[in-house]
Amino acid sequence: DFCLIPMGTGHDPSVAEYVAECARVLEKSGLKYQVCLSFLNSHCSFGPSYRGEEGPWTAVSNAIHACHAAVHAKGAPRVATDIRIGTRAPGHERKLIEGATGENDHKLKRIQEILKSG
Repeated sequence: DFCLIPMGTGHDPSVAEYVAECARVLEKSGLKYQVCLSFLNSHCSFGPSYRGEEGPWTAVSNAIHACHAAVHAKGAPRVATDIRIGTRAPGHERKLIEGATGENDHKLKRIQEILKSG
């Protein structure tokens, strides 16, 4: 997960244009991602959170770097990012359950299965 916060963007409190720019970058990266607007929750104090970005370590870090560059190019003089990274050692990968397309889908489907079973 990462939370990108454009700062110093003027008098308009909206960061929608910057969020859209970062989403464009992530779309071009080919990585799986989801944009979640996370205002005042424990994960992200302000701005968008990009959850469930999956892929090789280098590709994910390059995508975050590209988001910073794009948001700066859009006019934000400062960008702050919080990053949470989880990895699994070789041989400890999760077996994906039917219908899941990635690690985060697997986690969501597993929770849904537990809730259905009571």
